[in-house]
Amino acid sequence: MNLFIDAFNLILYKPLFNILILLYKYLPGDDFGIAVIALTILIRFILYPLTAQSLRSQKVLSDLQPKLQEIQKKFKNDKEEQLKEMTELYQKEKINPFGSLLPLLIQFPLLIAIYQVFWRGFQPEEMVNIYNFISKPGEINPNFLGLINLSKGSMGMAVLAGITQFFQSKTLIPSQKNNKAEEQGEMTKFSDMFQKQMLYFFPIFTILILIRLPAAISLYWTITTIFSIVQQHFIFKKNHAQSN
Repeated sequence: MNLFIDAFNLILYKPLFNILILLYKYLPGDDFGIAVIALTILIRFILYPLTAQSLRSQKVLSDLQPKLQEIQKKFKNDKEEQLKEMTELYQKEKINPFGSLLPLLIQFPLLIAIYQVFWRGFQPEEMVNIYNFISKPGEINPNFLGLINLSKGSMGMAVLAGITQFFQSKTLIPSQKNNKAEEQGEMTKFSDMFQKQMLYFFPIFTILILIRLPAAISLYWTITTIFSIVQQHFIFKKNHAQSN
């Protein structure tokens, strides 16, 4: 276990922590919030190929839901035929139903390291993790724009993260305006209701979690979500243009 922790610190935590310290020292203003935003954008650009693959898979699976529900309804008493039809649909659309999970699993250790950086990075004893060729910054000023203490929880930052989470989730829900209520099957109605509930549940859950954590994590969450929304826009716009 100690070997795993040491490897995690060496490969992920320390590099990210030192990059954050460098950004804090050399970006104008000595503002820790600006350093957090810069690190978040840097990480998002590095992870762009993985997140793009995940977003494409999520969008295709979301758009396929009506067809999948039709198959489930048509073969509800024949699970073997249902699985066969669903598999053929995935093959036809050239999509792996688990394609969106692998990129997320790969990113998971990195996300843990990022949260550790923002959670522990304000503590004076963490300065021992700074590389020898980087001068220690002394005491870190945790204020963002002179208004928000990023080392403590912030209701405003948590709510902002929840709002951006809501808009991101909304962009992934397929529009079904052309479907009449009476034409929808029970499975479709249930799926629509579930999606609407999740649309509000996740932002609220995000707020309840982040309000207890340092506001630096809320700021990271907000910036990475905004980045994802912009990324989704360009990816979906490109896919729409190619399909036409």
